[in-house]
Amino acid sequence: MLTFFIILVLLAVFMVFRMPIAFAMGLAGFIGLAVQLGSRPALAVLERTFFDSSSSFILVAIPLFILMAELLTAGDVTRRAIVACQGWVGHVKGGLAMATVGAAVILAALVGSSTASTAAMAASAYPEMQRHNYSRRLAAAVVSVGGTLAVVIPPSIVLVVYGVLTETSIGQLFIAGIIPGFLTAIGLAVVIKLIAHTTDQAPKGPPFELKRALSASRHVLPMTALLVLVIGAIYGGHASPSEAAALGVMGSLIIVISQRTISFTSLNRSISNTIRATVMIVAIVACSAIFSNYLAFTRITHTLLEFVATTDLSRGTIMAIIMLTLLIMGMFMDQLAILSLAMPLMFPIAMALDFNPVWFGIVVTKTVEIGLLTPPLGLNAYVAAAQTGVPLGKIFRGLVPFLIVEVVILLLLLVFPQITLWLPSLMQQ
Repeated sequence: MLTFFIILVLLAVFMVFRMPIAFAMGLAGFIGLAVQLGSRPALAVLERTFFDSSSSFILVAIPLFILMAELLTAGDVTRRAIVACQGWVGHVKGGLAMATVGAAVILAALVGSSTASTAAMAASAYPEMQRHNYSRRLAAAVVSVGGTLAVVIPPSIVLVVYGVLTETSIGQLFIAGIIPGFLTAIGLAVVIKLIAHTTDQAPKGPPFELKRALSASRHVLPMTALLVLVIGAIYGGHASPSEAAALGVMGSLIIVISQRTISFTSLNRSISNTIRATVMIVAIVACSAIFSNYLAFTRITHTLLEFVATTDLSRGTIMAIIMLTLLIMGMFMDQLAILSLAMPLMFPIAMALDFNPVWFGIVVTKTVEIGLLTPPLGLNAYVAAAQTGVPLGKIFRGLVPFLIVEVVILLLLLVFPQITLWLPSLMQQ
């Protein structure tokens, strides 16, 4: 047990000195294995674990979904989505902010990363809200919280990583994220509407014009249809996540070429960004497996499971402890880093308590995303502050009503698992 705590301290030291989370976990896990087994057996475990975890076929979905997102983003989807949503609801009080949430839903289905989605919305939606005399506090808060939709709305890279780490069906995770994602978007829109009607932070936009709304939607419809096709193929059992991702890449390439919104330079940049992101994620998955092997050899996971089996704490109390821990981690770390660190210990506990792995995955990622909005170090708020120039304290104050709604939705998901599990139960197997 003493060795385990020394390895944890070593891991913390690596992270404090800004070593990438993948290398920090892999190095700490290898050192622990070397102490536990000796250097030669540790090297053998390292070689086999790295190969097995990084050669899994399901990992093919990661670069394909990322490339689909990169191609559509290069096609100016963010600005076009905002303009399209603004054309339909921008004429009412708070309409532009609600249009931003609608655009965030589309962007969430493309980007798959909360912080990346926040940065994209801050660069495009925030200036538009400022041009229409929106409160800086509300505009920056909407941009920050809109990014949280990226973690649960499919196809989410975070859910892919969770599925790989826990060997949970990625197709079911995608479908399970649909209702919680749209429920969150509706909750955010309700808050915006209440703020607009009780304060002067969100004025009306220009009058509604059907012709303008239809014209603005024309460029977004093909992208929306493609996303429906990709998710529909998974839901209907016609394609695996990897096959659906390949379909998405082909469709996105056809769209951006036909709309003439991509150049050779931007295509090259999209491929380069995909390679970098894929290498990072695969490294996290592989090094997390090394650390998990160390935990297995030390029997730490087994000890925790024995504690859960013998403790007088209820399932709800243990789940609350897990949620609180993830919430605190979310204040300081990126969601992929949290999953790679927490799941080797928390997932076996959840399974020992007989929680559904799909439901647990949605609840975990939702909890992590809430942490990215909370002080003192909510990463989404920091990204929005850096992009918009709005003081961090003002953004956190603007986020308070949205955080209340986020917590309410999380509680609904905890109390009523069928919100999450209904659609996956109807999937064609």
